[in-house]
Amino acid sequence: MRSTADRIRHAISFEVLALLIVTPMGAWLFDKPLHEIGVVTIVSASIATGWNYLYNLGFDHALRRLRGTVRKTVPIRVLHAVIFEIGLLFVLMPFIAWYLSISLMEAFLIDVSFALFYLIYAFVFNWVYDVIFPVPEPVRPS
Repeated sequence: MRSTADRIRHAISFEVLALLIVTPMGAWLFDKPLHEIGVVTIVSASIATGWNYLYNLGFDHALRRLRGTVRKTVPIRVLHAVIFEIGLLFVLMPFIAWYLSISLMEAFLIDVSFALFYLIYAFVFNWVYDVIFPVPEPVRPS
């Protein structure tokens, strides 16, 4: 298991590096000023954090009410992830459209692009992080 300090280092480095990559990339891809995309990425990351908390709380309450347990099978985990992303999309789209003065369709495309970036980024980042900072093996008694 990772220590609390390691988990904090992981979370902070994940977010900071992602923002350093996605902000200039988003400004370039969508032909928007860097500071505007910077605000969108920082606010989106903050909203995603709050949405994560509220969504998981609500999902677990619904799961307990419907199934009597919060244990998640693989199909429920897939459903959980899909609904989370769709919900986040609907939460972020109006903000992105409003802040960038663009249509909801354009905001949808930007939001989906960011989601795809984070999907790939999370996979690569976590793999590299595990190589650079491997989880210590437990000491086995001789």
